Amino acid sequence: MENLPEWGDGGRGRRVVVIGGGVAGSLIAKSLQFDADLTLIDPKDYFEIPWASLRATVEPSFAERSLIHHKDYLANGRLIVSEVTNITNKEVLTADGHQVTYDYLVVATGHYDPLPVTRTDRLEEYQTENEKIKAADSILIVGGGPTGVELAAEIAVDFPQKKVTLVHDGSRLLEFIGPKASDKTLEWLKNKNVEVKLMQSVHLSDNTNNSGGNRTYFTSSGETIRADCHFLCMGKPPGSEWLRETYLKDRIDNFGRLKVDENLRIKGHRNIFAVGDITDIKELKQGYSAQKHALVAAKNLKLLMSGGKEGKLAIYEPRSLPKIIISLGRQDAVAQFSFTTIIGLVPGMIKSKDLYVGKTRKKMGLQPK
Repeated sequence: MENLPEWGDGGRGRRVVVIGGGVAGSLIAKSLQFDADLTLIDPKDYFEIPWASLRATVEPSFAERSLIHHKDYLANGRLIVSEVTNITNKEVLTADGHQVTYDYLVVATGHYDPLPVTRTDRLEEYQTENEKIKAADSILIVGGGPTGVELAAEIAVDFPQKKVTLVHDGSRLLEFIGPKASDKTLEWLKNKNVEVKLMQSVHLSDNTNNSGGNRTYFTSSGETIRADCHFLCMGKPPGSEWLRETYLKDRIDNFGRLKVDENLRIKGHRNIFAVGDITDIKELKQGYSAQKHALVAAKNLKLLMSGGKEGKLAIYEPRSLPKIIISLGRQDAVAQFSFTTIIGLVPGMIKSKDLYVGKTRKKMGLQPK
């Protein structure tokens, strides 16, 4: 355990380093920028609202609001755009040669998802994906989790004339929620002429070009699917591989997540926190939870920096029955509440029109529009 000096100046001048500028990292950096000497280190120069990314694929201009320059909300912090290569007990080393000393550290590296470094390049990437969809008559989506389902729905609603096939290796779609929601979603997709193939996988390396410019893909059960392009929508691994050679290597569990206590500190470390999807908290990895982590950890950091007592630290309590809403295009959604499962316009009104983008921008201190 580190011996931490006692400070009574409200924490100003305490060096806080946040690694990762995703949902949790960006919010904690924003929350602490006036209470500490804050450095945010992220491999890209923007924060992306991840649950808006599928809408941006069918409507690239949507990303103008869901891709936020870190500098737009971080008026009073230092930003280093680089990968982190190592952590010691007192500093963070980056690929571009920075050595940043910390009094407190926050690890918020989420899932491994390499994205373009600049916001401009990311916007361009959406433009390219969109052109790929527009040019295609038939589209194959591999993966029937929330990403695959939401993408299939976005394409089916905005481009109803396109032939969409979704292949999933599970026995039902959206396996992380109840079977009722899965069944309703399957029915909704079928009504929108999406062909869903369950209990099958696709060998993406093993496809052949046809004379018409499209390809033939082969499934594990010997079926063939012709499509002009494909999207791979599989789960991403935790962003912890880089930690395996660092000071925190013994704090990673078998699933690649960081072990934290109820105050969101990494077990055995009084001055190092972890927030968001990288943590081993037993809960659904949702943006809503990551935002809650950030606010609890920010509160705890403020307390510690101002010399508060450990016994007063806030405790993070996961929700036992989370509300889950999967958007299905611009108007509909499927929602699982603790007491019922509903599909259609009502849950759609909660999420699907704006995908919480205005709400999230407001949380970051920005204009919703």
